[in-house]
Amino acid sequence: EELQKKYDGSFTIGNSRDEAVRGVDVVYCDSWMSYGIPQDERAERFKALMPFQIDDKAMAMADKDAIFMNCLPAVRGEEQTADVLEGPQSVIYDQAENRLHAQKALLTLLINGFDWKV
Repeated sequence: EELQKKYDGSFTIGNSRDEAVRGVDVVYCDSWMSYGIPQDERAERFKALMPFQIDDKAMAMADKDAIFMNCLPAVRGEEQTADVLEGPQSVIYDQAENRLHAQKALLTLLINGFDWKV
């Protein structure tokens, strides 16, 4: 709430995909099957989460200029459809490229050392 006030932003906790995406500027997906989750939980997890899948209908509910993000890797047909991943609102490759540059900068600092007093 402190950051919301400081940056004049907002967030809402909802119980449906449609409620979550309606009018938003950014739709961000993450994996339903994170590392360490047993494969035997897959069917149950997908049954519970499939109503939240981001597809063209969901993106149409977002702001007309909304972007779609996913930190990759992304599985087409799971958290999001292929149409969304490859669609005009998707910025997943720009996002990945930016992460690559940040990681290269971090490696450069770690390899060459950094004077933290600067």
